[in-house]
Amino acid sequence: MAWLKQQDLFDADSIDNELIGIAADMGMHDSGWHQHKMGQFLFTQGGCITIRLNDRLCLLPPTRLAWIPPCTPHRAIMTEAVDYRSVYIDVSLHSNLPMQVEVMTVTPLLRAALERIAVADFDTDWSKGAKANILAVCLDEAAVAQREPLLLPLPSDWRLSGLDTDELPPPLHELAQKAGASEKTILRIFRKETGMTYQQWRQQWRLLKAIERLAAGQSITTVAFELEFASDSAFIAFFKKMTGYTPRVFMRF
Repeated sequence: MAWLKQQDLFDADSIDNELIGIAADMGMHDSGWHQHKMGQFLFTQGGCITIRLNDRLCLLPPTRLAWIPPCTPHRAIMTEAVDYRSVYIDVSLHSNLPMQVEVMTVTPLLRAALERIAVADFDTDWSKGAKANILAVCLDEAAVAQREPLLLPLPSDWRLSGLDTDELPPPLHELAQKAGASEKTILRIFRKETGMTYQQWRQQWRLLKAIERLAAGQSITTVAFELEFASDSAFIAFFKKMTGYTPRVFMRF
């Protein structure tokens, strides 16, 4: 097992084992674009991680688990202190793992299995005995874990190159004017490249930003105001519609 420090370099592909766990407690950190031959489970116990992909944004809130398939270019960005565990797995030995990036709810049993893997020695034999059982529990729990809507597809059309994903997306008519295209054209681009209408995409963006800000300790009132909801109750209703939970319940998981 390795506790990583801010300046440490780590390459999972350089270690000869089917399963490798690491842990780290970092402040502001940007992994830079990279990929690895092994699949990766990434779990954060405190603080959010933004995972940038070629065509999507992924938000990993506290106590959730992200799955990143092998050879997936990605960049993990932490803007505050984050306590995380990372588990790398050889998918050639476990072919039932997802083929796409997913974020899932972590059950107590899955959390316990991840923690056991993260603190194990790099040369642990996971093919037999109690260790094999822990791995099996981890994979079984991950397979049935509830998936969460925490990915945002990104349009690539050149007319939307000025769309800033760090700022609240403007209303459709303002975006069309800025892009120099009609509203119908903008809607067509979003449906084609994201599978969403622009309004659906904007609402998904608001959800991810809301979770990120709540995890940073902002109040419901502050988040509702900054994301331009008419009231706290309107924000809470939106959040529950998108996730199935109120903000307070969601953040307690």
